[in-house]
Amino acid sequence: MENNKTRHDSAGLDEQQSAPLILPHADVAVYRKVTRRLIPLLLTSYILAYLDRVNVSFAKLQMALDLGFSDLVYGTGAGLFYIGYFLFEVPSNIILHRIGARVWITRIMITWGIISASMMFITDVRSFYVLRFLLGIAEAGFFPGIILYLTYWYPAQRRARIISLFMLGIPLAGMLGGPLSGWIMRDFDQLLGLRGWQWMFLVEAIPSVVMGLVLLRMLDNGIQDAKWLSEDERQLLQKNIEQDESVKEKVPVVQVLRSPRVWILSLIYFTVGMGLSAIVLWLPTIIKGMGVTDVFEVGLLAAIPWCATFIPVVLVSRHADKKGERRWHFIIPLLFVAAGLTCSALFSSNNLLVFLALTVSCSAVMTAYPLFWSLPTAFLAGTGAAAGIAVINSVGGLSGFVSPYLLGWIKQTTGSLHIGMYLVSACLIAGALTTLIIPAKLVNR
Repeated sequence: MENNKTRHDSAGLDEQQSAPLILPHADVAVYRKVTRRLIPLLLTSYILAYLDRVNVSFAKLQMALDLGFSDLVYGTGAGLFYIGYFLFEVPSNIILHRIGARVWITRIMITWGIISASMMFITDVRSFYVLRFLLGIAEAGFFPGIILYLTYWYPAQRRARIISLFMLGIPLAGMLGGPLSGWIMRDFDQLLGLRGWQWMFLVEAIPSVVMGLVLLRMLDNGIQDAKWLSEDERQLLQKNIEQDESVKEKVPVVQVLRSPRVWILSLIYFTVGMGLSAIVLWLPTIIKGMGVTDVFEVGLLAAIPWCATFIPVVLVSRHADKKGERRWHFIIPLLFVAAGLTCSALFSSNNLLVFLALTVSCSAVMTAYPLFWSLPTAFLAGTGAAAGIAVINSVGGLSGFVSPYLLGWIKQTTGSLHIGMYLVSACLIAGALTTLIIPAKLVNR
């Protein structure tokens, strides 16, 4: 494991190799083999992670009434997850880079599963806030850790489509989690004296613990640890990674923290997160506001916008890899998210138009997400990549606190989410324009 880490850290030292790597056709079979091994494990893990993170949006439909939580209390509690995430994400990612993904990702999944299940014991505002904060600490480092982990296996020109496959976990969690959460909350309600939302937290947390144990057995720390590859396959993959790393900017952690590019990317990611959080954490509430009272029906309707994401996510990311262009493939979907959220507020009296607008927003934000992560991974390497990815994800991830808190306060104050949607749309437009600051030659390859 240490040899693999050292090899990865030193990959960026060869300054003589400056041209982007062109993969021969013979590599295709090897990368398909790697993808078949890694992506099912990582995708399943991300589905469970996202489900445990956002099922609070469905719990709100019952829990808020049972415990007397206002929209502001809900928005604050939902957002506190991201404060814990922010505080522990950078050290978590550095630990992963040093001790390996297998043990650390396993630790993350088991601890977040236990804490997520513990949310069934929430009785008041304080316990709600504490457990959401602890859940953020437990999960800190998972997403940026996986993004970093993929850089150990895939060169830049293959990474957008691979990240897009991994990030399908978000719409899959939305598509599967909505009906599942609604069914549990409706049909398990009052079983053994527990409310439906309590059963939902318990039932949906158990698979995370189980999956953590699966990863402990099946996840490899890197190319050299993969016994399911032949020696020739390992050498081919390692050579491609070394060539890819040689054109990146290898900098120490302290310098990463002072890098304007890293902070610009953090700002851009913040705006994307504002849009995603607005959709994920308020979609069930918006659907209920349309007059849908059955929680299972709310779950079914909430799944539809996520179903619309799969085709554009895959097609746009493949097109970006094919053309070697990143910025505009990211910017255009971001503008569609802003347009969709704006229309959901402008036409709020028409349920069909609101639902279509939210569907467009879901599809567009999920198309933009994997394209964003092809930007920093195109020029950061080694420990600098571990720290840089974690900084971007943690600082940008603060939007996960700001967005639900802001929307909760606005809804409680004004009685609607309209102004909040306009503010989030403005943030998304600002993020799209800020992306143009990143030099095209730095990321388009």
